[in-house]
Amino acid sequence: MMDVSTDKWINIDEAAEYLGVKAGTIRGWIRNNKGIPARKVGKQWKFKCSELDKWIESGKSAMD
Repeated sequence: MMDVSTDKWINIDEAAEYLGVKAGTIRGWIRNNKGIPARKVGKQWKFKCSELDKWIESGKSAMD
């Protein structure tokens, strides 16, 4: 697991590593409105680890 501050903004590749999935999976979640907490900064998607943790804990990550 990555050693990152939970308030640090990370990119899509870092978010994928943090969650243990592929970057393409995260792109799919964004494209299919799965509720993943992401923000677009310029042309890049950015994430906060603390928000990703809350999203996983909420169970929304498991919803189809």
